[in-house]
Amino acid sequence: MKAYVFPGQGSQKPGMGQSLYNEIIDSRALFKKANEILNFDITELMFEGTSEDLLQTRVTQPAIFIHSVILALTTKSFNPDVCAGHSLGEFSALTASNSISFEDGLKLVSIRANAMQKACQNTKGTMAAILGLPDEIIESSCNDVDGIVKPANYNCPGQLVISGEIKSVEKACEILKEKGAKRALILPVSGAFHSELMSSAADELKKGIDETEFKKPECPIYQNFTGKSEQDPSKIKINLLKQLTGAVLWNQSINKMINDGVKEFYEVGPGNTLQGLIRKIDRHIVVDKI
Repeated sequence: MKAYVFPGQGSQKPGMGQSLYNEIIDSRALFKKANEILNFDITELMFEGTSEDLLQTRVTQPAIFIHSVILALTTKSFNPDVCAGHSLGEFSALTASNSISFEDGLKLVSIRANAMQKACQNTKGTMAAILGLPDEIIESSCNDVDGIVKPANYNCPGQLVISGEIKSVEKACEILKEKGAKRALILPVSGAFHSELMSSAADELKKGIDETEFKKPECPIYQNFTGKSEQDPSKIKINLLKQLTGAVLWNQSINKMINDGVKEFYEVGPGNTLQGLIRKIDRHIVVDKI
């Protein structure tokens, strides 16, 4: 079985999508359509913008979605048995598997990005990467800290990202260093993604999801919130919304896919972050990029 996986925020880079536009004629209409849907020239920012331009959440998320989905839709060998996406990438996975249309997927991602950027401006939050400790120790340490701090991304064994209020995250980092963390590094992010501090963004996203038609995807989608496969549109909607304030169970999702018979993983989109994480989860599995 083959799994196609889609990256999330952080995989953006200057020039992203340019070679796809140049080399695959069928992609050009979709890039043009993306500009029309968003009402601004995002392709110019993707092709010619600086790293700073691409750091804005309202630009980053649509740009990664556009690159990933157009690559999937224009690659003849794209024929997944299952799909998954890391955070934002879950929208790409659902669009590529025809659960939602390209137009609806991009509109939802734009709503999500703008709502998250607004939530970041209105709350004082951050995230930190914790390396070299078992998940259980990190979870219990977060529970012992006053304020909001919780696991946000279960990326791979020995790598878990926490999220929450700045002072609470900083305190958790101090405790985790004392408990033997190899690193407890505050990340250069604009806010506390995948925590309660994104609840206002979830309220805005819910309106968009409720108004969007979701069909049964052509293959099972392993969702971040549960770490399990799903094809029921109503359940997909619920899990997609809960993902915004809940943890990304990436490690659990990949292990579940492997246990369910997946032998090959292909990353679809900019960067190679997911390939690296999957190799750390199981170094014997086949991992590549399309």
